Amino acid sequence: MPSYSDDLIKSVLHSTKVIAMVGASGNEMRPSYFAMIYLLAKGYIIHPVNPGLVGKAILGRRVYASLKDVPPPVDMVDIFRASDAAPGIVKEALEEKDRLGIKTVWMQLGVINEEAAEMARAAGLTVIMDRCPKIEYGRLSGEIGWMGVNRKVIDNRKPLLFAKGGSLKRA
Repeated sequence: MPSYSDDLIKSVLHSTKVIAMVGASGNEMRPSYFAMIYLLAKGYIIHPVNPGLVGKAILGRRVYASLKDVPPPVDMVDIFRASDAAPGIVKEALEEKDRLGIKTVWMQLGVINEEAAEMARAAGLTVIMDRCPKIEYGRLSGEIGWMGVNRKVIDNRKPLLFAKGGSLKRA
């Protein structure tokens, strides 16, 4: 998994105002839908990009067919597609970089493509792979740290619950 400093991620999230979410879904069970709800609630402007949903809206936001159709400005291109689609998306982002003002290419959890990352870096863009801005925002703001998410330990044990009398037991 690529490694990024918390300072870098904070800087990107702080400087980003407008996100083009490539692969956004109108299906409320998809991760992109959850991420879009959260990021909209945090004040980001989201432009969903999904050629299969053109002419529709996701969470009240007009859906665009491609980055070529998205109005400026766009600070970040957030890729919610399979890793093998990333080079084509980055190529399109680079074609639109100056018009849109793109500064960052962010590839979602599980999306890792070194070819795409190198193309974006060579053009002067910041690249983050295999991370979710929703999760990173929550983690770095402390919103989800109180639940133990920020302890950097993952396990499959049931959570501890308080039993009568104040003792702890597994759920």
